[in-house]
Amino acid sequence: MTRRLALGALGAVLLAWPALAPRYFVFLATLILVNGIVAIGLNLLTGYTNQLSFGHAGFLAIGAYTGALLTIHVPALPVPLTLLLAGLATALVGLALGLPCLRLEGLYLAMATLAFGFVVVEAILNLDGLTRGNDGLRVPLARLGAVALASDASRYYLALVVAALMLAAALSLVRTRTGRAFLAIRESEIAAQASGVNVAKYKTVAFVLSAFYTGVAGGLFAFVIGFLSPDAFDVFLSVDFLVMVIVGGLGSVAGSMVGAAIVTVLQDSLAAFQNYRPLIFGAIMVACMLFMPGGVASAVRLGRRR
Repeated sequence: MTRRLALGALGAVLLAWPALAPRYFVFLATLILVNGIVAIGLNLLTGYTNQLSFGHAGFLAIGAYTGALLTIHVPALPVPLTLLLAGLATALVGLALGLPCLRLEGLYLAMATLAFGFVVVEAILNLDGLTRGNDGLRVPLARLGAVALASDASRYYLALVVAALMLAAALSLVRTRTGRAFLAIRESEIAAQASGVNVAKYKTVAFVLSAFYTGVAGGLFAFVIGFLSPDAFDVFLSVDFLVMVIVGGLGSVAGSMVGAAIVTVLQDSLAAFQNYRPLIFGAIMVACMLFMPGGVASAVRLGRRR
C-alpha cells in the first residue's frame, strides 16, 4: 500500500512538474528521462548479460543524427515514427556490431565497443555533406501533427511518455523467458548453455535491444537539445552512462532511472569543474563498487528487509 502511494505521488509530481518548476529544471528533468532510457538499454546489456560496453555514446549519436536527418528531409513524418526509425536504425548497427563481438569478453569487448565509439565520431566528421561535421547540425522542431513541440514543457511530456513506455517494456521483458535467459547468462554462460539457453542468440538480442533503446533516446536527445555536434558524443559520455547503471544498480531496470537522475544532477551541479569530470565520476564508480556494489536498488532492497 505504501509503495502504491509513493508511486502515485511520484506520478503526480512528474505530471505537474512543468507547472511546479522553473523552465531550466523542466529541461533538466527532460534530460534525465533521455539518459534514463539509455541507462535502461545499457543495463539490459551489462547488468543482465554481463557484456561491458563503452560504445553507447556512439549508439546515441546514430539515433540522434538519424532522428535529426529524418526531421530535416521528411518533415511530415510523425515524431513517434521518427523515434521508432531512429531506434531501428541504431538496432541494425547494434546487430552488425554484436555479431562479431560474440566471441569477445571482458576487456576485449570493452575495447571493441570503445573503438566503435571513436569510429562513429570519425564517420560524423567525414560525412560532413550529410552531418555538417564540426559545424554542427541544427535540428528542426519536433511536430505532432500540426502542433510544434516548441516549449520545454511539450518536449518534457514527449520524453516522459516515451520513457514510461520504454520502462514498462523493459520491466515486462525481464519477467519473460528472455529476461530469465539474460540472467542465466550473467551468472554463468556454461551453466546457461547446459540448461538449454542459446547463449549466442540471447547475447545478440541483448545487444540489439540495448542499441534500440539508445537509438530512441538519441532521437529524443536531438529534439531536446536542438543542435548536434560530434564532440557531444565523446568517450566520457559512454563512461557517464556506465556510471548511471552502476550507481542505480546492475540488473535493476528501475535503478537505471534512479542512477540517471543522480548522475545527471551531479553533472549539472559540477558544471564548473568539467576538467575534473573523469576523476570525479571515476571516483564515484570505484566507491559504488567498493561500498555499494549493488547500487541504489540493492541498498533499497536491503533497507526493506531490515
